[in-house]
Amino acid sequence: MLFGRRTPPRWGEKLRVWIWPRRNWSRSTRYVAARLWRLRATPHAIALGCATGVFASCTPFLGLHFILAGLLAWVTRSSILASALGTFFGNPLTFPFIWIASYQLGNWALGLDSKVLDIDLSGGIFDKSMDQLIPLLKPMTVGGVPLGITMGTLIYFIVKKATDAYQYKQRQQPSAQLEPPGASVTE
Repeated sequence: MLFGRRTPPRWGEKLRVWIWPRRNWSRSTRYVAARLWRLRATPHAIALGCATGVFASCTPFLGLHFILAGLLAWVTRSSILASALGTFFGNPLTFPFIWIASYQLGNWALGLDSKVLDIDLSGGIFDKSMDQLIPLLKPMTVGGVPLGITMGTLIYFIVKKATDAYQYKQRQQPSAQLEPPGASVTE
């Protein structure tokens, strides 16, 4: 591999980079924000796409967030790339808060008590695991919908305002006039 590492990273380093990026979270956040602003779409399409990604991140279906966000963006005719970038709202730092909030909200909406569930998956993944996960997934799904709508709406207005401002600023800047090579040289 041309630009590969000489020694492949060990599993501990891979885990550390997955939890905490090499540079830092603020740089990663700035990159995602800059990528959103530079998309070639209307501010509404970008903001709605990002909101669908945030909505998908509030669901308990890990591994399906990109697919769910892409489908929602396709249905709402918004930016699919913005929806993929919006799923970065759900990350290892925010997932515990999202899961607790969606579980508590779902229990409240279903009229259940919010006791701690005793889940034991040691019997194997296919041996009664769904019987133990359904009591957890049902309230999280029910609570994730209003939580996702609330967070998606908030993100929609923030991203729309930022994208409007960025695109307005780009339209106001004079475009760089490219001169042919050697045109500015006087003889």
